[in-house]
Amino acid sequence: MMTNIHDVARLSGYSVSTVSRVLNHKDYVTTETRAAVQKVIDELDYVPNDVARDLSRGKTMTIGVILPNLDHPYFVQLIQGITKAAFVADYHVILLSSRFEAEIERTYLAAFRRKAYDALIFTSHGLPLAEIATYQKYGPIVICQPPRDSGLSAAYAHRRQTYVQALTTLKVQGCQRVALLMSRPIAVSETSQATAEAYRIVYGESPRPAMLATDVITMADGQRAAERFIASGQTFEAIFANSDDIAVGVQRAYQQAKLPVPVLIGQEHQLSGELAQFPTIDHHCQIVGQQALQLAVSGEKRRIAIDSEFINNW
Repeated sequence: MMTNIHDVARLSGYSVSTVSRVLNHKDYVTTETRAAVQKVIDELDYVPNDVARDLSRGKTMTIGVILPNLDHPYFVQLIQGITKAAFVADYHVILLSSRFEAEIERTYLAAFRRKAYDALIFTSHGLPLAEIATYQKYGPIVICQPPRDSGLSAAYAHRRQTYVQALTTLKVQGCQRVALLMSRPIAVSETSQATAEAYRIVYGESPRPAMLATDVITMADGQRAAERFIASGQTFEAIFANSDDIAVGVQRAYQQAKLPVPVLIGQEHQLSGELAQFPTIDHHCQIVGQQALQLAVSGEKRRIAIDSEFINNW
């Protein structure tokens, strides 16, 4: 039979509340009492049952973080911010991979309804925001994108202004043929939509399909996208990549083909971009992650937009 706190109290001769204060290193316990209780704890090799403790206080002290992958630096930096803030708040973080699949996300929401997590953070999502919002009655849910009219709490990077700055820089330099690299198609991605909208603002027209490459997440993807552009005979004066690593992959493709490298702009302010001296956009993802965690813990209904920064290294 498993030892419990009542056994410690009975054998030590002290109350359950006194034993609890010793276990939790609280004040109002004399040195002699603490030593006597600790002696029994050591003899019984007793440790508190975390599951029972969580049930008694109605919290798991765990935040579920739903993310599609860790291949793109945006998500890596976001998770770094979330986990740092969780450590300070004495919360655990569980990473829940989704691959943008709606059914997988529904299983996480079902577990949230069963109180497996105190809160959920969606770093991105495959489900409609309206469906996610219906689960708010079971606890805090935070998204890392503009919430629109969903009623969800949100912490996110404000992207459009810096996208306009970056594309305006290209236009001023005389770049008219610009390719756009994206992680997901415009129809399903808030970030891709912001990129396309910025292009419309600067160039006065919607981006054409031939100038778009989607499913570009890693440096190797960037190289393959550039190789497809080259193989198709398309020429671009500039390429707006969705990370600095991806821009390096594009550069490598053109160099290996012994062709002039288009003007490149990256994102996420990575070391690779600094070394290559590409202009980049810093979305301050760690700050976004920290704010998302704080909203999840507090349960506040707020939207927090973090300004991005265009860093021109030319």
